[in-house]
Amino acid sequence: MSGSPIEVVLFDLDDTLMAHTRAVDEAIALAQSTAGGAFAADDTAAVQRRWAELEERHYARYLTGELTYLGQRVARARDLMAPYGVEVGDDEALTWFERYLVGYRDAWRLFDDVLPALDALPPVRVGIITNGDLAFQTDKLSRIGLWDRLDLTAARADGSIDEPARRGRVIASGELGVTKPDRAIFHAAARAFEVEPAQCAYVGDRVRTDAVGAHEAGMLGIWLDRGRDRNPLTDRAEGDAPAGVPSIPNLLALSALLTR
Repeated sequence: MSGSPIEVVLFDLDDTLMAHTRAVDEAIALAQSTAGGAFAADDTAAVQRRWAELEERHYARYLTGELTYLGQRVARARDLMAPYGVEVGDDEALTWFERYLVGYRDAWRLFDDVLPALDALPPVRVGIITNGDLAFQTDKLSRIGLWDRLDLTAARADGSIDEPARRGRVIASGELGVTKPDRAIFHAAARAFEVEPAQCAYVGDRVRTDAVGAHEAGMLGIWLDRGRDRNPLTDRAEGDAPAGVPSIPNLLALSALLTR
């Protein structure tokens, strides 16, 4: 690999390290199985697709500041139930969402290639950049066993680090107030590690949001193209990786790419 030596490897979290889409689908199937009426009777695959579309739409509104974090939950639950003639108020929507989250959390799993790929990395520091709420993503990282394995701690909007002695960093858009692919969030990650962007590699499952965003911020942006395990809603929705932005079919290919 030419250029500055890579000292920090950063990862997206959902659908890169954790099988987010798979967990969502399992949680929706569980929610249907415990419900009644038209919602329970509807085709599960169709409900899962609609829920994924609502997540994409309303979570994006949260990321842009149009909705609050709880507001996007209300909008998703309300819109999911609307086709069945069920009108829910804000409190009812949040109650439904909390029940859904029980199944979602129970389904949190790493992709099979994550731990072997981490073990195969050259001697680098490792971090996370996520478009998400810091507390929620911190809980997720703890439950899937990566918080301590990667020795993670949170980077704050003012540039401070919660536990500076820990080697890893978590940079979350909900804390910083800026989202991928804005180069500012990638630059904040580099500062959190006290390195230059060119000394960082960033791996994510979305072409524009992750790989190209990191590339334009001066990092080695890498598109993780998981093939059949791609999020079907965002599969190539952001186009193909342009020249200069490498892709890998799984995380097991990462170490070889970094040591070329």
